[in-house]
Amino acid sequence: MPCEDCMESNNKSTDATMEFLLLGFSELLCLRVLLFLIFLVVHLVTLAGNVMIFTAVVMEPSRPPMFSFLCLLSVIELCYTLVIVPKTLLSLTVVDGSTISFIGCAAQMHLFVALGGAECFLLVAMSYDRYVAICQPLHYLAVMSEGFCLKLAVACCLGSFAIALGLTVAVFRLPFCRSHRINHFFCDVPAVLHLTCTQGYSPELPLLAACVLLLLLPFLLIFISYVCIASALLHITSSAGRGKAFSTCITHLAITLLHYGCATFIYIRPKSSYSPARDKMVSLVYTNITPLLYPLIYSLRNKEIRRVLRKMLRRKKIAQLN
Repeated sequence: MPCEDCMESNNKSTDATMEFLLLGFSELLCLRVLLFLIFLVVHLVTLAGNVMIFTAVVMEPSRPPMFSFLCLLSVIELCYTLVIVPKTLLSLTVVDGSTISFIGCAAQMHLFVALGGAECFLLVAMSYDRYVAICQPLHYLAVMSEGFCLKLAVACCLGSFAIALGLTVAVFRLPFCRSHRINHFFCDVPAVLHLTCTQGYSPELPLLAACVLLLLLPFLLIFISYVCIASALLHITSSAGRGKAFSTCITHLAITLLHYGCATFIYIRPKSSYSPARDKMVSLVYTNITPLLYPLIYSLRNKEIRRVLRKMLRRKKIAQLN
């Protein structure tokens, strides 16, 4: 039975002028000012932390291959927050939610998925780096050359942007119901899919394919890397050597669990279990809290990053004295 309350996506003149209404946290009107201040402070601290790590890594002339991945991770987190947080802050300044155009919503979704996917692929590259460092230490510098790391980084970005483009096009080709009120603070895929009129599981197929390529497959590769790493650690007789080798993996493991845990909870489930309130809370974690935690995790757990940061701060202090 055709949906009487749908707007077909092939009506290009309508799509060009169509707008969505991001409701944001309209149900928490009494907390708008507090939420705005919290988000603003978290956003500024996140930007400062990631910029500091990026600057410290770039200024280090003899940086190991892993630093190149950390540098790209900081850039991704910077872009990630800039795509989402400004619109979130804007939605907190208006009572009835903020509007976003059809094209603007599609662009935000594409960038969000692309950056999140690039991070998934980058975590695979970082797990491979740890695998080579622990399982093939004598060949580490030969395998993880600067050129190879650059190719890996480019492949991560190009692959994720291509998959995100396919997902975004597939979602926005679906017919939308006349109510264009997105009960979210940004154009997340499940929230937009919830507005489609198409029945059955067909609207979820593009999202399922993207989840397999961006979440399940990368996580499987990371799991295989750590199985090999665990096997290699068992053959290290020295407990000190084993502890030192494992400590280099802790930061990567922590970030992997944070990123994949939140993403899996949001995306790998049927449309029928969609819960706006629950999704918004989890989305808050991976769009605001997680990018804030990354610089803290790396600066607290990684000795080389701490050394580089101290070196950068000393340079800055000397420059101020001069």
